[in-house]
Amino acid sequence: FSACVVEQSQIQLLEKIEFQALMDQDVQLIDVRTSKEYIKGYIKEAQNIDFNSADFLNQISKLDKDKPVLLYCALGSRSAKASKVFESHGFKKIYDLKGGYFSW
Repeated sequence: FSACVVEQSQIQLLEKIEFQALMDQDVQLIDVRTSKEYIKGYIKEAQNIDFNSADFLNQISKLDKDKPVLLYCALGSRSAKASKVFESHGFKKIYDLKGGYFSW
């Protein structure tokens, strides 16, 4: 008899209202768009860490792995990819904004 352990994903895709509710807590809000996209408009308190930048991994390594991470990009594609990177680097709670900044 061998037991199969199923790893549960730490990533949750959230609608705007659920995402917004979490922002009142002690979280890390990360905008994974480019700096050019970021300066045109962003969610208040968001830290910009460009998913496509060469030092993306170095920048996320400075974040608290035990503190929830709220991610968003423009439409949701990059933040979905970024979520998997955060998960593979040991982050415990990852929330991705469905539809990205355009849904905001």
